[in-house]
Amino acid sequence: MSRQAWTVPTLGGKQLWADCVLLHQWRIQRHALTGQCRLLDPRNRRHAHGTLEACQQRLDQIRREQAIPPMRGETVVVLHGLFRSRSSMEALCRYLRRAGDWNVLNVGYPTTRGSIADHAATLAHVMQSLDEVGPVHFVAHSMGNLVIRRWWADLAADDLHRQSLERIGRWVMLGPPNQGAVLARKLVPLDFTRRIVGKAARQLAADGPTLQAQLAVPTCCFGILAGGNSKNRGMNPFLPGDDDMMVSVHETRLPGAHDFRVLPVWHMTMMNDPTVRQYVVRFLRDGYFESEDRRVPIPDGQ
Repeated sequence: MSRQAWTVPTLGGKQLWADCVLLHQWRIQRHALTGQCRLLDPRNRRHAHGTLEACQQRLDQIRREQAIPPMRGETVVVLHGLFRSRSSMEALCRYLRRAGDWNVLNVGYPTTRGSIADHAATLAHVMQSLDEVGPVHFVAHSMGNLVIRRWWADLAADDLHRQSLERIGRWVMLGPPNQGAVLARKLVPLDFTRRIVGKAARQLAADGPTLQAQLAVPTCCFGILAGGNSKNRGMNPFLPGDDDMMVSVHETRLPGAHDFRVLPVWHMTMMNDPTVRQYVVRFLRDGYFESEDRRVPIPDGQ
């Protein structure tokens, strides 16, 4: 059943709702605890709530009434990191919309409500709603990259849907904890109640090889932007080597990267840095951050 008697603004709940269907800036979200869904317009006003099927029917009705065109062509899917929401990536999304002729979709998910596998399943629903677009590029911050890597692993293991990976174009990783996160192992145990940080954060703090075994190394063209001082000593004295206050440069590395850069940016705000934004656009367009002859790839096995 869908209830749609009036259009009302939402009350937020960014750590409770996950996007599962996207149409331009319209989106259907599912509540992490109740499973109920709601349909939001580009101004975050609710137009329906109830079952997923009912919200989808209402969206189809609005699409016909407002003559909303289907999404076609090149698309950039953007994911935020742990403890953040889609709001943290909105300024970068606006920049991407101005910089390129592509759809830009800012995906929200409740990072403290579920495991990395749970969030990957949510991303799978989003990607299924985008079956008419392509190629699809990714830009993700921090743990958002691990969510995509888990989604990639799940899809690669599915004989029926593995070919869907062929439409993935390029991927820019911003401060990804690809090798785990030492800081998480220090801070997560402080959550004595086990109710604050969530399952995904505890996975980051657990045994690194166990998590790595669940994540794919993408076969598409991907680049990594890390934050740091480009010195042996980083910004956080509790992390070994160079770092961006939250993730060490070493932890961001992933063999197979087409290009790699360390920039003087902080982890939590790197997506708003002008150079980071320019590098993201250049990589999405050309597959490198500066130029082809200045690429710094990470070979397999390193």
